[in-house]
Amino acid sequence: MKKLVKVVAAIIENEENEILCALRSPNMAIPNMWEFPGGKVEAGEDIFTALKREIEEELHCKIETKTEVFNDHTHEYETFIINLISIKSKIISGTPTVSEHSKLIWLKRDNLDSLKWAPADLPAVDQLIHEKIVFSN
Repeated sequence: MKKLVKVVAAIIENEENEILCALRSPNMAIPNMWEFPGGKVEAGEDIFTALKREIEEELHCKIETKTEVFNDHTHEYETFIINLISIKSKIISGTPTVSEHSKLIWLKRDNLDSLKWAPADLPAVDQLIHEKIVFSN
């Protein structure tokens, strides 16, 4: 039986309405694919606390999260199953810096589909792109 991993991801938007995208390093599982930054939820930790901790550890900045989940998706990979919970966030202090990832970029929603995303992140990417279409009408 495959292990189920509960993961939180931050959809961080800046003042220019760009979204932070992180390239997984060659050493990580699912290497060289893009994702929203975040990480595993530890035992006894709520998803919002986990996300703030992970972003501080990974990107060396502090975020504020929305109070609701943006996207909740379970994806089965070859060796494990991931429950990826995406939450909209904004930076309240610091500047995101690379530590675990190969690269960080800010992209407009219209350009999100130009990247090769990790499969588990695709539903949130699609929802973000669709959300813009809905609100621009």
